[in-house]
Amino acid sequence: MTTPQLLSITVIAAMMAAFVWGRFRYDLVAACALILAVGVVPFDHAFSGFSDDIVIIVGSALLISAGVARTGIMEAAIRRLAPNVTRVRMQLLLLVGVVTVLSAFVKNIGALAIMIPIAFQFARRSNVSPSAFLMPMAFGSLLGGLMTQIGTSPNIVVSRVRQELTGEGFTMST
Repeated sequence: MTTPQLLSITVIAAMMAAFVWGRFRYDLVAACALILAVGVVPFDHAFSGFSDDIVIIVGSALLISAGVARTGIMEAAIRRLAPNVTRVRMQLLLLVGVVTVLSAFVKNIGALAIMIPIAFQFARRSNVSPSAFLMPMAFGSLLGGLMTQIGTSPNIVVSRVRQELTGEGFTMST
């Protein structure tokens, strides 16, 4: 094994250990790993990954999802549109439906991140375990993510590979 390969494996292993340990913020761990990797990866190639459309699309979708989650707009909308939903089955149907539709247009993980606080509120209000809502929501987000090209990252990658092989990628039109 070459020295750059050993250094790469060491940086990745240290980064994973720091993530698992959980003592440091993940963005600081990633930034430190990037700084350490500058010695392994030539400086002029260190940021070349950001020139790929897929990286920009995924990053943008995660930023939008985080912004929507932090504003609390979804919680306010649910409270306004369905204030009297008290039965557990109706709450579950509402949460899974919203997550499924939302994850078709936003990253599926982002859609879950937006709706998880609402699921915990419903669970507390109904005196039910949060897992009764979270697992169906996870399946709904997976299904919603598969509906469109932008819903999940593998769809974007598959479209790119198809574009390279056949000259025509997947489109959102019929």
